[in-house]
Amino acid sequence: MSAHPVDEKLPALKMATTGLQHVAAMYAGVVAPPLIVGAAIGLTAAELTFLTGACLFTAGIATFLQTLGIWKIGARLPFVNGVTFAGVAPMTAIVASTEDKSDALPVIFGAVIVAGLLGFLAAPFFSKAVRFFPPVVTGTVITLIGISLLPVAFGWAQGPDPAAHDYGSATNLGLAAVTLLIVLLLRRFTRGFVKQIAVLLGLVIGTLIAIPFGVTDFAPVADADVIGFPTPFHFGAPQFQLAAIISLCVVMVVSMTESTADMLALGEIVERPADEKTIAAGLRADTLGSAISPLFNGFMCSAFAQNIGLVAMTKIRSRYVVAVGGGFLVLMGLCPMAASLIAVVPRPVLGGAGVVLFGSVAASGIQTLVRAGLEKDNNILIVAVSLAVGIIPITAPEFYHAFPETAKIVLDSGISTGCVAAVALNLVFNHLGRRPDDQDVTHPMESGEHIATAR
Repeated sequence: MSAHPVDEKLPALKMATTGLQHVAAMYAGVVAPPLIVGAAIGLTAAELTFLTGACLFTAGIATFLQTLGIWKIGARLPFVNGVTFAGVAPMTAIVASTEDKSDALPVIFGAVIVAGLLGFLAAPFFSKAVRFFPPVVTGTVITLIGISLLPVAFGWAQGPDPAAHDYGSATNLGLAAVTLLIVLLLRRFTRGFVKQIAVLLGLVIGTLIAIPFGVTDFAPVADADVIGFPTPFHFGAPQFQLAAIISLCVVMVVSMTESTADMLALGEIVERPADEKTIAAGLRADTLGSAISPLFNGFMCSAFAQNIGLVAMTKIRSRYVVAVGGGFLVLMGLCPMAASLIAVVPRPVLGGAGVVLFGSVAASGIQTLVRAGLEKDNNILIVAVSLAVGIIPITAPEFYHAFPETAKIVLDSGISTGCVAAVALNLVFNHLGRRPDDQDVTHPMESGEHIATAR
């Protein structure tokens, strides 16, 4: 009996190139949080490089836990784990409230450790919510994941610095468009292995095209060390402050909610639906990876939604491919010069490839919704309202400006709010007080008179 595609081990070269493609897709998302937090603290260039390398190293460890697994830890799905962006706002708030900036990272690390351990203990209870995620909910959430990530790609396409004079210039947008076109042409006119690594080839070709335009910076490679190990507690022993712990525990709940949605999404894509046991194991990997991460100077870890798009597009479902990607992350954490090679890829080139990756996630959600029975019940109402709630942070970023900062951590995540809305509406319309004749209502704009007539 042949192995499920998720458990398939591909030829070495194919494993290496497709694993590197996963790293390329998520690299910007991993390095952005340490760069933002480090800049807020006022770290030197060398310290920023160290912190970034540490986050790459811990992302690799967390990816190993998720893909390969040990005991009851790890979803054993092709999941890439890395620093969650949900923690950036509260971490910068912690930095701002810390009088001695040298204590900021130890305070953050202490809070992450506690949040990770509490999340690990809560994982089996959190996973029991899986029965409240039917296709109408999972399809909505998967669609929201893709929609929520697309603005990231659009931002990348405009350039790395919103304050720069060339941000959103014709050159930057042109490079993004050319990269997108290259990926599409490779997907349309090539076959086999070349077709599967179209995104990686698009990034390489796009970077080469960008060189004459002066937007490709090779300085990170020249300045980087060849070898560098993330020394444990390099920035000081963890400190435990209640306010910081509470703040990052809220982030952990948000992260676990998004990871649950991501696992359900990926399970659908790879045709190995994530059940309660899988979700519990996956959440344990997320939370344990987060608890371990501060030991090596990393931040809270979570599953990366953008890599789901890569799996959906390439159809390569092997978890071992992603484990190889985790290996590359560890190596880049140990070799700053190797890490800097990925940093050479201009942000507009990443943006062009991101349109395909993140759009693929949204398309996968629509495919799931097709199977959700939108012609029945009030499922279309569930989808309509949940999508609207989830899109609020994208279309109206200041919508929740009057709410407390801790509440905004949740409310500003369209994936989390849309997921909560979908689950709640599904309970109301499809579970609580449900009548046998409810399924005859086919559309929220219909009066239902034809049903009475039919009877």
